Amino acid sequence: MRDTWPLLDRIAFPSIRRGRVDTLQINVGYRCNQSCLHCHVAAGPNRTEEMSVDVADLVIAFLERQRVSTLDITGGAPELNPHFRRMVTAARDLGLRVMDRCNLTIFEVEGHGDLPRFLADQQVEVVASMPCYLEDNVERQRGKGVFGASIRGLQALNALGYGDDATGLVLNLVYNPQGPSLPPAQAALEADYRRVLGESYGVRFNNLYVLANMPIQRFGSMLISKGLFDDYLALLRNAHLDANLDNVMCRSLISVDYRGFVYDCDFNQMLDLPLAHEGRERIHLSDLLDRDLAGEAIRVAGHCYGCTAGQGSSCGGALKVAAE
Repeated sequence: MRDTWPLLDRIAFPSIRRGRVDTLQINVGYRCNQSCLHCHVAAGPNRTEEMSVDVADLVIAFLERQRVSTLDITGGAPELNPHFRRMVTAARDLGLRVMDRCNLTIFEVEGHGDLPRFLADQQVEVVASMPCYLEDNVERQRGKGVFGASIRGLQALNALGYGDDATGLVLNLVYNPQGPSLPPAQAALEADYRRVLGESYGVRFNNLYVLANMPIQRFGSMLISKGLFDDYLALLRNAHLDANLDNVMCRSLISVDYRGFVYDCDFNQMLDLPLAHEGRERIHLSDLLDRDLAGEAIRVAGHCYGCTAGQGSSCGGALKVAAE
């Protein structure tokens, strides 16, 4: 895989500082039952990196001490981590909003068939990857058989009340472009998803999030291999809007890797750009149990234009200012 960091490091990006941290995002490991082209984590079945019991305990201790409002769990397939359910339960017992970034096909992996019921019982918000409502497009990006398994996963969640406003069980879908282009307008694409998935499969959901592909890891390597990297970065930079800077996710979030080290966001984590704090080379979550990071500088480079281009892009979809 080609390293995009030397190319990104030389691209200037406006300076930004963190506000109050209200979301702890944890990457519990890079193991996944899928291996997708757009995956900025480069996750797959052969990855072995996994959050240990000690780091899981530390995550719970941080939630108890700092009392952030949201625990955002990602991977890999986060549900494959043996401590996933314990962390979910602990966070919910503290009254936190918990988000599970789910690939949907995990429900059909042996030993995980009861996951939909667990998620519903814990009132976990499911953020499900669904890069298109057309089978051919999904399988081109994520592999043969993935579309059918994803539809069955959505239907299983719907059967438990997910996607129904009356139940409070939130199911949000995530769209990524197929190639080096900006995502379409979120509201219009959401309407198309509702129509096609509803009419064809009886699937319902709450919101669609559109995310730009980050020029890092597998996707970035592909761009370099095809000679498209510079063009894609130019596309992102030319579409940048300063109005999006106030709402980028890193201003209210910190990202923690499977070892417990802290980053400004999940993308910086994948580029191995640790959070800058007190001049130290790396900061561990154990160092932040009683620290306030508000006002500190966020590490930025060329990849950050992926979050500020056009309508903006974050873990919660298009940024509000640009979308309005």
